[in-house]
Amino acid sequence: MTSEVVESRPTGSVRDYLRLGKFDVYDYYLGILIVASAAPAEPVTLLLFLLGEVAVIVAGVAFDDVTGYRDGSDLVNYGPDDRLRKKLRKPLVAGTLTESQALRFAWGAAATGAALWTAAVLTAPHRPMWSVVLLVVVFAAALQYSYGLKLSYRGFQEAFLVVLGMTLVLAPHGLITGEFSGFVLVQAVLFGMGPLMFGVYSNTNDVDGDRAVGRPTVAALTTERGNARFIGALSVGEFLLGALASVTGVAPWWFALLVLPATALRARQYHLGFAVGDIMRARKLGFTAHRTCVALLVLANVLVAIG
Repeated sequence: MTSEVVESRPTGSVRDYLRLGKFDVYDYYLGILIVASAAPAEPVTLLLFLLGEVAVIVAGVAFDDVTGYRDGSDLVNYGPDDRLRKKLRKPLVAGTLTESQALRFAWGAAATGAALWTAAVLTAPHRPMWSVVLLVVVFAAALQYSYGLKLSYRGFQEAFLVVLGMTLVLAPHGLITGEFSGFVLVQAVLFGMGPLMFGVYSNTNDVDGDRAVGRPTVAALTTERGNARFIGALSVGEFLLGALASVTGVAPWWFALLVLPATALRARQYHLGFAVGDIMRARKLGFTAHRTCVALLVLANVLVAIG
């Protein structure tokens, strides 16, 4: 009983800020491994870019928590009636951080991310305009995802999750090589699909809270069957992208076969979510599917490099 009282008071501890920034969810940061395996070694640029993306994403999720707390959706989705969600992951809902503390943290992370990405561009061997523009646009969008312009409240949530993941592969690859690669584009899309595919399962679970505040996710806008079909189409589309890349020669002929383990996990995820009806276990399996896909993409780049 005593521990619950302590946790409900604003403390501003390091643990609270780590929870606010969701530092335990590192899946977006894995894109740097794909870039490192596909491009010549540029450790300084890669490190600066990685640290910058951590700061930018941390800022985005902190702003998201502020908005979710203000509009009440997090109070619904992480309330006492949902035992599958850990309230302490939302420090504002748990009462361990104040709104002003969260906002200072978010703006500080955003400024840090901007400085680090600028340093990454300045140290890069190449600066193609498309890479720089992509970074600027995604940086601005990340801060406006659910704060300010609230892009995720205007129907752009699912698209943004994919574009962010793509950018974290395409932009640093462009800075290091100065080139645009069709094969890397395929890998970037597959990488971006990972966060999307555990995001849509989260949206399925959070549908009541999102509808209550008018957040137009696909799950909130359509029926249960329509949402299931949408997620099924995404799952099939992910496989077809790799298959089409192999057939057309954009990727090596064996690429679609190599990523089959990730495809199998994606099928298992869908079955678990919509046949078994365990959405949160399906969401959790999505992390495994994404991390497996990243490992296979890195292996693909290594195989290409060694001929």
